[in-house]
Parts: sequence; structure tokens; C-alpha cells
Amino acid sequence: MFPVASLLTTVVLALSIVASAVEVRSPSITLPFARSLNTRGGTLNLLKHDQARATALRDRDNASTAGKLDRRQINIPASNEAVHYIAAVGVGSPATTYNLIVDTGSSNTWVGAGTPYVVTSTSVNTGEPVTVHHGSSSFSGTEYTDTVTLDSSLTINQQSIGVASTSTGYSGVDGVLGLGPEALTLGTLTNQPSTQIPTVIQNLFSQGTIPEEVVGISFEPTTSTSSINGELTFGGTDSSKYTGTLNYTPLTTTSPASNYWGIDETITYGSTTILSTTAGIVDTGTTLILIATGAFNRYQSVTGAVLDSATGLLQITTDQFEALQDLNFDINGVTYTLTPNGQIWPRTLNTAIGGTAGNVYLVVNDIGTNSGSGLDFINGQTFLERFYSVFDTANSRVGFATTPYTDATSN
Repeated sequence: MFPVASLLTTVVLALSIVASAVEVRSPSITLPFARSLNTRGGTLNLLKHDQARATALRDRDNASTAGKLDRRQINIPASNEAVHYIAAVGVGSPATTYNLIVDTGSSNTWVGAGTPYVVTSTSVNTGEPVTVHHGSSSFSGTEYTDTVTLDSSLTINQQSIGVASTSTGYSGVDGVLGLGPEALTLGTLTNQPSTQIPTVIQNLFSQGTIPEEVVGISFEPTTSTSSINGELTFGGTDSSKYTGTLNYTPLTTTSPASNYWGIDETITYGSTTILSTTAGIVDTGTTLILIATGAFNRYQSVTGAVLDSATGLLQITTDQFEALQDLNFDINGVTYTLTPNGQIWPRTLNTAIGGTAGNVYLVVNDIGTNSGSGLDFINGQTFLERFYSVFDTANSRVGFATTPYTDATSN
């Protein structure tokens, strides 16, 4: 019999328990997370960060992976540092709490960028050097296995983690909670480059903790520099966070998007096609919505926007904002509409990104390469704040649904 996780305080209890004659697995677990702008190093340059990340993701050489499904579900809290959403995760016994970036674009879980790793009775040093690069961010260190705690009682035994000896680009955070496909761990162990490391999601499933290798993610738009505005659900989905029907699309077969949570989509602005059907990825580690250069030029033309030198973002006048049309994402025959308000950066946060108070900045920008690269768009946080998303390993698919915030006018 596997233990049933008891969820306290902010953790949302799921209402169903999946049972079988062989084993009993606990229901899904929900952990809230908060968005917090990271301005420790001065004003943020969202575009440079996102474009550097896009280059690293596109150039990375990884194989695809297969999955398995069938069991239970969990949810944990996290917070967004403008470029990152952060979850509080415990490592060791007794656990030390680390603030980790929630990242669907990588699969290694690691600590030590800020808070030092604390060796406890559950820590095992494998002696393997480990390195991961993400554009302008990277870490290198040593692989350990340890107990990972996702809430006050839910634990993963012998989870592989990286312990950083050096890291760059992770100001204000302690590391990464990797939620990408397992194949992204290939090549990260220096002496065993062909070895895949089981991810947090895979171990939750294989250890009988969750019923499905599924993560549901809820973000909500916010105009505050720090607010609880998100939720991770491990093992299933949280129907209270979305409206209507969850629709799924198979993972793309186009490389390199196929190495990640890659999908095919078409983007139109009003009735004008901005980006014909092509492959890209859904990524919690990217803040903006990035599209291929030609598509970006078309979007700039039809909106009448001009480039703002201070932020690198497109800027429109208030009159142009009033005339802004819907931006439509067609994904497997279903249209997800980003309203005019959903296309702009929260105006109350303009100064945090080096902008001018009262200006109107667009969150759609240039990925930095022409269409045809195999990774022609990234649906980042500003897309995910308007739609519920589901990452289903076993069925090789991504799901989306509208939320109470899809048509929000908060920005």
C-alpha cells in the first residue's frame, strides 16, 4: 500500500481517489504559486532574456522520449519573478526549502544557486558532474539523489538533483524544478551523456504517488509585483481553474520543437494570417509570446506598433490599443483568442521593465529567426496567464482550456 498524502493549509484537496486491486494511489495535489517581479539587478530586459532562451532551446540537441500513464495527481504553489514562476520545494530530511523556477523547458531539477545545498541523512552523492545551459543562464555541479518534498507531507524518494557549484543568470532564485520531457536530461551528466534522468513527474508516478504523468498549470494575469496567481496540479487537472472543455493537441513531430512540449499552431490577427501552421513550444520559462521574424513584422505592421528602444517591446498609442483586434491561436482545430487586453504588458508594471508609466507595450515579439527553423514560436507566460494548460507525458499531448481570466481587462 502506498501512503496517501495529507494536504494542509494552502494545498487544495482533490476529491477523488483512484483505486485498483493492486495498489491505491492518492488523488491529485494542488500547490499554489505567486508571481513576483525580480528587479534585484535593476530593470528587467524581458526580450533579451527570452530571445537568449529561445536560441538555447532551438540549438539544443536532444532526442524525444516516450511515456507511460495511469495513476494519481498533486498540486504545488509557485511565484513568478517576471521572467520566472517560483515554487517552494523541500530537499533533504529534515527538508531545506528552495525557491525553484517552474520550467517546462527543462527537465533537470537542481538547487544551490542561492540557498546552499544542505546535506542530510537522505543525501547521496553520485559523484557525477552535471551541467545545464539555458541561453544566458547555466549551472554546473554534482548530481545527488535525495528526498524531495512538494508540500508538507508529499515526498519523492531518491530523486536525482543537481547541486550547483557555479551558476549564472539565477538572481533571487535557488534553482529549477524541471517539468519538461525526460529526454531533455540527455547529455547533462558529463560522464554519462547517453543516460536519461527520471524527472520529478516520472518518479511521482513510478513511486505510486500520482495516478497519471500529468501536470496541470493555472496562471492568472496580475498587475501586482507580487501575488499568489498560480497553481501546479500534479497527477491530473483542477477543473475549478478552467471553464468549458479541455482540448488536446498531439505533440509536434517537427524538430527541435519535438524535443520539448512542442505543438503545431496557426496565428491570425483578426482575419489576417500572421503565422501559417508551424511548430513551436509551450514554455513556462519564457515571459513573452515570441514568433518568427516574418510573423513579427506582419504583426507590427497590422497593429501600427513601433519599437520602443528602452524595453525592446512594441509600443502602441492608446488610440491604437482601442482599435487592436483579437490575436487568434488555432491549435488542432480549436481557436484560443487573446483579446487586446491580453496582448499588452500590465501598464502598472511598465517601470519594472524600463518602460514609461502610461505607455502601452505589446507582449508579442520577435523570436529572432525566420519561420522554418523548427521552433517558430514560444507561447510563454503571457499566453499561459489567459489559458489553462495541461502537459500529458503518457499520451504525448498538451491541453488547453479557457479560464475566468481569458477575457480579463486587468492590463
